[in-house]
Formats: sequence, C-alpha cells, structure tokens
Amino acid sequence: MQLTGDLFPQTSKVFTVGELTRQIRGALETKFRAVWVQGEISNYKLHPSGHQYFTLKDQRAQIACVIWRDTIAPPREPLVDGTQVQVYGTVTVFEARGQYQLNVQILQLRGVGLLQVKFEALKRKLETEGLFAPERKRRLPKFPRRIGIVTSPSGAAIRDMLNVLRRRAPWLQILIDPVRVQGTGAAQEIAVAIRELGQSTEAFGPLDLIVVTRGGGSIEDLWEFNEEIVARAIFNSGVPVVSAVGHEIDFTICDFVADLRAPTPSAAAELIVPDIFDLQRRLDGCTRALSRQLLSRVRDAQQRLDHSRETLQRCLAHKIDSYKRNLAHITGALQARNPARELMVRRNRFADLHRRLVASPARLLENARHRFERIEGILRVLGPDATLRRGYSITMNERGKIVRTIAAVRPNMKIRTRVSDGEFSSEIQ
Repeated sequence: MQLTGDLFPQTSKVFTVGELTRQIRGALETKFRAVWVQGEISNYKLHPSGHQYFTLKDQRAQIACVIWRDTIAPPREPLVDGTQVQVYGTVTVFEARGQYQLNVQILQLRGVGLLQVKFEALKRKLETEGLFAPERKRRLPKFPRRIGIVTSPSGAAIRDMLNVLRRRAPWLQILIDPVRVQGTGAAQEIAVAIRELGQSTEAFGPLDLIVVTRGGGSIEDLWEFNEEIVARAIFNSGVPVVSAVGHEIDFTICDFVADLRAPTPSAAAELIVPDIFDLQRRLDGCTRALSRQLLSRVRDAQQRLDHSRETLQRCLAHKIDSYKRNLAHITGALQARNPARELMVRRNRFADLHRRLVASPARLLENARHRFERIEGILRVLGPDATLRRGYSITMNERGKIVRTIAAVRPNMKIRTRVSDGEFSSEIQ
C-alpha cells in the first residue's frame, strides 16, 4: 500500500537510522554545548577500562552519563547509588544505542560551590591550552618609564599603588584605564582596557607594562577576573601584564595567565619599579667603588710613569755619554787632521822639495858626468874597437849582420870583415 497526499509528500527524504541519529546528535550538540546538571546517581559502574558509567535522575526524568578515564580519574571510593551530585558536561548521542547521554567533565557533590568548580574547570582548560606555560611568560623591564593600570579609579587598590609608585619612582608616567572590577559586564570592560593599553595610539605612546588590579574580596567579588575573556586578553597582550588582584591568599585565573603575579596591589608597585632611594644608595656605592678604582688606577699609572721616567732618564744619560765619547773621538780625529796643521806640514814639505829642486840640477849634472865618464871608461876597455885593437875582427854578411857561426855562411857568399884599421870584402869558396 502506498500513502500519498500532503501529509506524506512524494519528495520526502528517507533517512537511514544512522543518518537520522547523526542529525539528532548534531542538533543536540549544537543546542546544548556544555551544561550544569544536578541529580541523583543510580546504576553506577566503574568499567575495567577506567571509564565510569551511571544514570543521573530526578523525580521526573533520567539521563545516561559517562566519564571518560582521561577526563576525571576514578575516585578512591567508588560513587554509590543515591548520591546527590552536580555535573558539568556536553550533551551528545551514543549512536550505537540511539540514546542521548552526558559526557561529564566535572563532578562534585551537592553543596560544593559552583563558582569554585567553574574556576577549576576553566583553569584546567586554559592550562591544557598552554596559557599558563612558564616559558611563554615575559620578563618585566627593570626600569619602566610608562605603565598602564586597569582598575577602578575609586578603589583603595589604586590609591595604595599610586602612593608606593610616587615614592619609589617619581619619574614614572602612569596611565589609568578606569573599569568596573565587580558585577556583570565588568570582565568585558577589563578585557577591552587590556587590549587598549596594549596598543599605542596618537593619544598615548607604547607602554612598558600593564597592571591589572583590585582590592580583596570573596570569590564572588573577584569572579570577573576569573572569566575566560580576561584571561585571553592578558594572553594576547603585546605588553607584559602584572596581576595584582585581591589579597595574598586570593588566586584568580588572571594570576596564572599574567607574566607576574603580585600578592597585593602595593606589592605589585614594589615589584615593578625599583626604589629611587635604593637606586641612589646603589649609585653612591658604585660611585665610591668607581672612585676607589680610579684612584688605584691613577696611582698605578703614576708609579708606572715614575718608573718609565727613571728608565728614560737612564737611557738618555747613557745616550748622552755615548754621544759625548763619539764627539770627543771625532774632535780628536779632526784636530789630528787640522787643515792649518796640514797646510803647515805641506808648506814645510814644499819648501824642502823646493830647496832640493833648486840644488838638484848641478848635483845631477855632476853625477851624470861621473856616470858617463865611468861608462866611457868601460866602453874603451870592453868596446868593439878595443877588441879589434887586440887582434880580433868582426865578420858581417852583405846585410851587415854579424856572422857568429860557420852554419851562417854558404858557398859564393860575400862577406865583409872589419879589423882595427878598416874593413875588406871577400867571397866564400
């Protein structure tokens, strides 16, 4: 049988069970993201896998619940049926059975403060995302010049901070961004102020750091500083942020995200700026130490200068003595070769030579005559004519060359023979 009509149009899509269940799951998870539910536990079971299953019910209805083992560790003492609890989780559908259930992320016994549970849940969530990681926290400047403060302008916290800041760092420029620090909507104001101070504008230049502060109070009073929007504004700030919310025993999400947590507003003022009097004392100490160092260095330099002066004087004295000795030697040598003395010596020698030259011609002529006579006497005795007179003769060839041996003649050769009183010719036969 086929049904037709407006109630069952021909174009209606036919879903599979899985498709319909999946769409129902999507609709539930979109409509109910995360909710708090309170009721009574029944059918509690701790599975060997570590997952926990139970039913949460009241007088009118019930819902299946599951706690995955990596979400909440099983309690030391298992939960018992009939326990009144409050749970926080997301609504989803277990498709295999076609039933909706609650994936529990937080479980607490009835009577535990809801704000504290929300605090722990957000803290765990942001810590998992890395907003509390120590390595991302920035170091504060040692000598900030301009800071911004996010707080109520009428609160005691700002008065305490300003008193401390003006006393410790009178040079500091302070920009206050007034916000409400309690009540609905205060978290949005705080987040907006943090973002504004983190960005320089024409109205004010860049800041060195930001302080988020208020006085102490209950968890309800401080709750706006536990909101996620404030935590993420601090995390995304381009300027280091100091959290000084409440008293020393109070902790907020701001404290964990901020680059530095101060126990009180006054303590924050002492942490972010140095004390001018302490700086003056340190500066005076550095000045004295520098003076001592300079005095010591000057004395060392003077001592080295005295030593260098003595060394230089000894070197100069040695050099001067050496130059004096060289000068005396050169002077003595110059005196030994005095031009006047040399001229006198040369004049004396010239005079002696002149006298000798004047006397030399007669003496030389006499000496030459004696030598000539002696040689002449020797020639008379040993000369050729004397030899001829003693009976000797000299035979010469046609060219006048003396014939000394028999080998120098040949037949028909004409020769000339010289004797003491003349010469005659002859021919060899």
